[in-house]
Amino acid sequence: MTTPPKRPRPLSPHLGVYKPQITSVLSILHRATGIVLYGGSFLWVLWLVAIACGRDAYEQLQDFFLHPVGLIVLLGWSFSFFYHFCNGLRHLRWDRGYGYTLPAVRFSGWLVVGGSFFLTLFAWMIGIFCEEVWL
Repeated sequence: MTTPPKRPRPLSPHLGVYKPQITSVLSILHRATGIVLYGGSFLWVLWLVAIACGRDAYEQLQDFFLHPVGLIVLLGWSFSFFYHFCNGLRHLRWDRGYGYTLPAVRFSGWLVVGGSFFLTLFAWMIGIFCEEVWL
């Protein structure tokens, strides 16, 4: 019995084939910010432990957080927090059954991005202008 000639099988589509859309990018970003928040919770606990260990430990950790690298870490963590928060509100709205049309999904997506940047900037401005309260 003769076997039929083998034809090359088509490859399944890869990420390079698809054009990124706001919904897919925001979904990936939501997962990424969740991972960042998980890592940031470790820093939060470290900060609480430093407070419990006394003034010297707290000052050492503050020196790390006020270093440019520490500030970048805190900036990324705060953006992740506000993005995750805003996107969570968006999902709560979806759970109520609102905002499923394509224009509403796009608008709410860009609103989440803009709101995240605004809230991050606002929180950092409060932190900078009220510096004597925090240090």
